[in-house]
Amino acid sequence: MARKRKTRPGRGPTIAVWSILAVSLGLIGYACSHTERASRTTTQVDRTATAAPLATAEPTVAPTLPPAALSSPSPAITTAARPAPQTSGPRLAIIIDDCGQWPVTERAFIALPVALTLSILPDVRYNHTIEREAASAGKGVMLHLPMETLSGVNPGPGKVTTEMDDDAITAQVEHDLADVDLATGVNNHEGSKATADARVMTAVISVLAKDGRFFIDSRTNAKSVGQQVATEHGVRTAARDVFLDNRADVDYSEGQLRQAAALAIRTGSAIAIGHPRPTTLDALRAVIPEFQAQGITFVLVSDLVH
Repeated sequence: MARKRKTRPGRGPTIAVWSILAVSLGLIGYACSHTERASRTTTQVDRTATAAPLATAEPTVAPTLPPAALSSPSPAITTAARPAPQTSGPRLAIIIDDCGQWPVTERAFIALPVALTLSILPDVRYNHTIEREAASAGKGVMLHLPMETLSGVNPGPGKVTTEMDDDAITAQVEHDLADVDLATGVNNHEGSKATADARVMTAVISVLAKDGRFFIDSRTNAKSVGQQVATEHGVRTAARDVFLDNRADVDYSEGQLRQAAALAIRTGSAIAIGHPRPTTLDALRAVIPEFQAQGITFVLVSDLVH
């Protein structure tokens, strides 16, 4: 007869209870761990979302002005005060022709620490900007009046020709002066034909006489009558003595400047005309200390008209 197995009292239920308890504790631990990780992730995202954006470095080079900004008139002009004109000792007036086309080089001339005069073309891209910057710096401003050539080369917009009648010449000069409205005087651009014509020059000079502007004869033709007509009509006038840069060469321009300086020492004054070329700029920079050491004073060309 088979013997019955004895069962210990309470063992089955106790194991079951412990098993359930272990499973429950495991589930609770997993839940807590998952919740903590979720909380850390959410906090990290929030910090990223609210952080200040990284600062961007400012440009180290000033932005280039668009053409419109360069050619627009300045809203206000403050003309720099300058000392009274020198009346004793040698005086040298430098005119820089053809301005209003190469603003970088022209601004370098404006920045020179001596008096000089910029002669500015009408109806060119940067003429308003350059005339205002020159006036603000205490430099002289003239209209560089395009006039007809013997060679037939076109002197550019705003030109006066021998084919025009007196009324047309008057209207053209008035237009050009309105375009370079800070000009206190005029010199001819090209003009080897027009400046030798007494009728044409009388019409031009008559406009200047009305507004009290002066005339500088660039002397592109030895037969020019510009200075003579100006004197006859009571317009203050003078004429160019030396051209500085028929060649774009620093040594050549330095030599021409010394020729002008020698003339100023000998006669009391001289007028030299150059152009906005880097070689002319370098030559002028080189001789300024030398000329000042010789007692030569740089003046505006308006100081030499009579």
